[in-house]
This record gives sequence, C-alpha cells and structure tokens, in this order.
Amino acid sequence: MDCIALICARGGSKGLPGKNIRMLNGKPLIGWAIDIAKSLSQVRRVIVSTDSNEIAQISIEYGADVPFLRPKELAEDNSSEWLVWRHALDFIMSEEGKYPDALLVLPVTAPLRNREDVEKCLTEFTIQKPDIVVTVTDAHRSPYFNMIKKNSDGFAELVIPPNGTISRRQDAPIVYDMTTVAYVSRPDFVMQNNGIFSGKVTPVWVPPDRAIDIDTIEDFEYAEFLLSRRV
Repeated sequence: MDCIALICARGGSKGLPGKNIRMLNGKPLIGWAIDIAKSLSQVRRVIVSTDSNEIAQISIEYGADVPFLRPKELAEDNSSEWLVWRHALDFIMSEEGKYPDALLVLPVTAPLRNREDVEKCLTEFTIQKPDIVVTVTDAHRSPYFNMIKKNSDGFAELVIPPNGTISRRQDAPIVYDMTTVAYVSRPDFVMQNNGIFSGKVTPVWVPPDRAIDIDTIEDFEYAEFLLSRRV
C-alpha cells in the first residue's frame, strides 16, 4: 500500500500560543508526530502542511518534507481541516500525477500515541476497506445517561432520552469519544465528500492515556504528567 502521512500545523493558536512547537519532554510537539510517521514502514513520505516558516524549519530538521506553505485562508481559526487535507492532496496530485492509496493524518495535538496505535489504523484500513478510519477512546459521559441539554422551556433533559429507565451509566448503550490520534482515508473520499461521516467509517480504540488531545495549557501539563509516569 502506498501511504503518505500528512501533519497539519498552523502557526496561530489561541488556546495555547505556539502550541505546535512547544517543547514537551525535550521535543517540540510536532516532533512527536513526525517521529511516529517516520517510524512506520508503510509510510513513503511525511508531509507537513503549515503557514509558518518557523514550524517548517523545525519540521525539516526532524526529517519531514515541507514542499509548500499553506495559504492564509486555510490557516485561520475557523479554517476547515478537511479543506487543508484537500489542499495537500491537490499538491500531491500536481507533483506526483496520482494520489497515494492512503492518506494518513497525524494531528500534532496527540503526542502520546504510539506506533502500534497507528499501525492498527493502517491494518484496519487495509482489511475493512472503509472510506476512513478514525480513532476513539472511552467516553467520559453518555448522552443516554449524564449528558444534558436545555429544552425549549429552559429545563434540563437528557441529550438522547432512552427507551426505558437507565439508573447506571453501565446500562446505557456504549458510546465513545473521538480522538485525534490518527485518521486514514482514501484520497478520493476526501476530495469527493465534505466530512468524515459522509461514508463508511471504521473506528479503532485507543487507551485513554494515549488519546489525550492538547488544546490548552492544562492539557499540555497533563501530557507532561503522563509522560513522567512512563518507564
């Protein structure tokens, strides 16, 4: 299988300024994603999509390819990540004349993933042949039990009322939190559709301690704590 890894890292970050190159256990955050991508035998090329010259330089130092700088309109707070994927695939097509068999996306914000987590995603993509593989982990809340919303009268109600009484979360249908550990997709699916759930989706479970998604300083400090516990 011909697979290209894509790592998306824009320069601006409101929740945690400089997040993508912030040092975590002696390595910039983006370095963790690049190192995992480069360790995978299935990956032919590691591309970083960024609008930042500083991020680009650090990415090159860690062995990634930065063949373009992302346009400004794809590097805003509200820019669609899906369109960033498309932009990278357009570049690959223009440079190589074809798409790879698989696009592996490794978000920078999940540095505690390991190689086996990503290899499992690639294996499931090969075996199940979905449009896209996503990663999930144990949900902290259930819309059938302890997630609520306000109704039109301003009172609280369950997000999804069950067909009967559920007195324990364990009795509710099993649900998962999506994570940012990895995505594996068919390039033509990304180019022809507008989101993950437009097609067949295969989930791959990842343990909670490897599924952290860094968005705030508290998330970053928790990642540092979890790393400190690893032998």
